[in-house]
Amino acid sequence: MKTELNYINLSYQTNSQKEYNIPLSYELFGKDLFTAPVILINHALTGNSNVSGEKGWWKQLVGENQIVDTNKYTVLCFNIPGNGYDHFLIDDYENFTPSDIANIFLKGLEALHITNLYAIIGGSLGGGIAWEMLAKQPKLTEIFIPIACDYRTHDWLHAQCLVQKFLLNDKEEPLQKARIHAMLCYRTPESLNNRFQTRYNQDKQRLESEDWLIYHGNALNERFSLKAYKLMNHLLMNINADETALERIEARMHMISVDTDLFFPASEIRMCFEKLKKKKENISYHEIQSIHGHDAFLMEYQQLNNIIKNIL
Repeated sequence: MKTELNYINLSYQTNSQKEYNIPLSYELFGKDLFTAPVILINHALTGNSNVSGEKGWWKQLVGENQIVDTNKYTVLCFNIPGNGYDHFLIDDYENFTPSDIANIFLKGLEALHITNLYAIIGGSLGGGIAWEMLAKQPKLTEIFIPIACDYRTHDWLHAQCLVQKFLLNDKEEPLQKARIHAMLCYRTPESLNNRFQTRYNQDKQRLESEDWLIYHGNALNERFSLKAYKLMNHLLMNINADETALERIEARMHMISVDTDLFFPASEIRMCFEKLKKKKENISYHEIQSIHGHDAFLMEYQQLNNIIKNIL
């Protein structure tokens, strides 16, 4: 499956009253636009628009004959402006909030003449931005599938993002250090302990778990920009969809959590579900069982596929 980056040039004033020219980039997969139902997928923190195909970060979910079947649907994915995948970076990242990104995505849909979506699927930060979008336009989509995310950043997640912010402002290897800390939030003690069993690498003179963390820190540093990471962490720190607008969302909502998630705890997502269930009929809750924590939404594909195949 070959796709290319497309661009929509937007003039945008942030909620902080700053003016920007935004080259909003996106990719399309599957059926041609306006020939099939459109599914919008919002990427996670270090993700991008390349959601399907040989190097697609969600190719186990999106593709020909997959659960999100590109033989049946048009799949659209925007890059969060400033993620660097399209070489566009933002210096003054604190001028932007997830509400701004939601507004920009909505402007992108308008520019593409897409008035209604069949589904919005978003994991982690991407799901938080989707909550913000639907709080602003409650009739936008028929189906909403937020995965391992909530409509707001709660205190625990905010605290972890604050640690990330401190690490990202360090002078020596900031991105590597932040990524190592983040991996300990994306996974769980049980996940790491089961995998590495305190094994020691004699050649490198360190624990295999330490070597794994250093590898992930270096790997992200090679493919991701410090400016982009600062922006994404800032966005994750500030998800805050209008709670009073959530009950007006008309989409069939299918909230998916991970039972061991340390970033967006299942207990918080269940609490949101219980509140909305009192005011909405077309809402359901699903829970992935995994020792791997937050990253399970990128690992437990069989469970995720089984859930989503009964939704779309």
